[in-house]
Amino acid sequence: MPRRLLKGRVGLILALAGDLLLSGGPHLHPTVPEASLRAALDAQARVSDEWLALDGVVGTAVGMGAGGDAVLKVYLTAPGAALLPSRVAGVSVDLEVTGEFRALEPAAEDVDPKGNFARPVPIGVSTGHPDVTAGTIGARVTDGERIYALSNNHVYANNNAARKGDNLLQPGRADGGRDPDDVIGTLYDFEPVRFCEGLSCPFNPIDAAIAVTTAEDLGTATPDGGYGQPRTSTVEPQLGMAVQKYGRTTGHTFGRVTGINAIIDVSYRDGKARFQGQIVISGGNFSAGGDSGSLVVTDGVLLGDRRPVGLLFAGSPSNTLANPIDPVLERFSVRIDGG
Repeated sequence: MPRRLLKGRVGLILALAGDLLLSGGPHLHPTVPEASLRAALDAQARVSDEWLALDGVVGTAVGMGAGGDAVLKVYLTAPGAALLPSRVAGVSVDLEVTGEFRALEPAAEDVDPKGNFARPVPIGVSTGHPDVTAGTIGARVTDGERIYALSNNHVYANNNAARKGDNLLQPGRADGGRDPDDVIGTLYDFEPVRFCEGLSCPFNPIDAAIAVTTAEDLGTATPDGGYGQPRTSTVEPQLGMAVQKYGRTTGHTFGRVTGINAIIDVSYRDGKARFQGQIVISGGNFSAGGDSGSLVVTDGVLLGDRRPVGLLFAGSPSNTLANPIDPVLERFSVRIDGG
């Protein structure tokens, strides 16, 4: 990303930080000093383009160090994959071996099948385009007139290859879904994923799509044993925030936000795509292939339990990636539907 664009995003984050730290608001961790956050964001803007061009570097983000100060996190494919300094402009560099980040689509021969739910189906269950194995219905959303199912581009739009109006299934094809018997809705809109070509690697903000459906076909809460119904009001990601999700493959799981403003290279079936402004979530077994599209919500009374934070779309063996939920909802001019 050009440094002027990164600096614009830095300014927005710091404006939020200043307001929230003064007001005691929940969006940023109160133990991260604003000056420390500013320094880490500036350091990230300074080195990300250069470091992401190195073999073995798959992403950068701003995280929180053991002492409470912000650090520059760098994600590597393997130990020693890149030789990097321990500090940049006075900011500590925290190297983390994550392996490659991949869009979380299961292989057709290695799935944990989820059945065809009676209509209206809950959120957090198997879904997908007929040409895609399976993903997850993240949430029911609305523009005030129509009702939609929210998921990822690579779940509903088949990495840009689908056409608006295509049938979408519940369950997904890998879980026995058949077209047209198991149609849950039709593709209404999606944000195209822009893939890297040669040395050109454009930035992507979200991996998201919506399918027009009905209240008779789609409900607003997870299955029994999940977190229930998400709240309609969203929240910005916060370092250290406890989160949860319900997804098609791993069900109800829990994790913690360990990186914000992440710039990450993600591998798809059709190539590599670079995403900016993403959320990094850590926690054992938080997600696996087929959980793409899951809604990530808060877990805890302090920030308001079940407030939407992000839309899960990719992961590595140790970490999960999510789009911040507000840009997703703004892209389609919708809100979380509380029924």
